[in-house]
Amino acid sequence: MNMSFMLTTDQIKNRTKTVTRRLGWKKLKPGTIINACEKCQGLKKGEKIKKICKIRVVDVRREMLMHMKDEDCQKEGFPEMRRLEFIDMFSMKMRCTASAIVTRIEFEYI
Repeated sequence: MNMSFMLTTDQIKNRTKTVTRRLGWKKLKPGTIINACEKCQGLKKGEKIKKICKIRVVDVRREMLMHMKDEDCQKEGFPEMRRLEFIDMFSMKMRCTASAIVTRIEFEYI
């Protein structure tokens, strides 16, 4: 199973990211092993998936984006951001609102 970290490739490479939020991934379970990749979809002809590392899911829950905790900015790999800044950035990049239900995925590096 592959998961794209196109917007946070550096955070995955330097292992400062331990939480990610997704609009999908509703059926993901703790213990699942995932290949963290630079990009998984929208590959041009001849391009291949570039795997970065393997991660193991340790916690999964569904929550409103606006309910994220302040400390999750650091876990998302953005220690310089405040909660509302992160919510605005996520909403813009993912084309959703702060009231969107997202899947919060906590993971560890293998």
